[in-house]
Amino acid sequence: MKIAITGASGYIGRHITALAKKNGHEVIAIDRSSDIDIFSQHQNVFEALQKPDVLLHLAWRDGFKHNSPEHMKNLSHHYEFLHSYIHDGGKKVAVMGSMHEVGYWEGVINEHTPCDPLSQYGVAKNALRQSMMLLAKDCDAKLYWLRGFYIYGDDIGGHSIFSKIAQAAADGKTEFPFTTGKNNYDFLHIDDFSDQVLAAITQDDITGIINICSGKPVSLAERVEQYIQDNHYNIKLQYGAFPDRPYDSPAVWGDNSKIRAIKAK
Repeated sequence: MKIAITGASGYIGRHITALAKKNGHEVIAIDRSSDIDIFSQHQNVFEALQKPDVLLHLAWRDGFKHNSPEHMKNLSHHYEFLHSYIHDGGKKVAVMGSMHEVGYWEGVINEHTPCDPLSQYGVAKNALRQSMMLLAKDCDAKLYWLRGFYIYGDDIGGHSIFSKIAQAAADGKTEFPFTTGKNNYDFLHIDDFSDQVLAAITQDDITGIINICSGKPVSLAERVEQYIQDNHYNIKLQYGAFPDRPYDSPAVWGDNSKIRAIKAK
């Protein structure tokens, strides 16, 4: 297939782009160094992206700054870009979503879980999802809303807890201040994450909200301790140095039934 990928040089984009090429797909990579500015108007976005079979929209500014004003400021630009792509002839669109669209929730998240986001990032993503679902229905286009959960792997230079631990190890630190680590989350390695995304967007039968996840809750402490062990870091976690955040769910994970069905094909 011919796959156009925005945000192709980002943390997620780099891995999906490499995997798509490895699997024999033609990739049209779009990032800030490209001639195409997704926030500017084009005569025909579909043609500007070389008429791909599917558009994977990963680009998003300040993704790790959840209350940045950039999220709401750029929301209409994302919608206009995707609207133009579909209006100009694109029939398959995949957009990276986030479990932060849901807000506080205890238990499994599926495509029917109500959304009440608690950050500007979550609000913007959820609004784009709602708008795109209406647009896809009106225009008879296929929409793949890829709801991502917690990613680890390739962590140096990132912003996650794993990135911070990797940096601390690189700096020679032997202790790392931590919470109680009791919260349970859904963690997925970046390689598995990329594999799920590529599988989802290169099939036609299952669309809508697709959780990109492991489907299993694992305690933060267990996952981080395993990460330290796997990477042979000489670091000990200082449990309780930071309080647990009151708005973090004690346990939340994704329903992976859709992605399992896709992978089983």
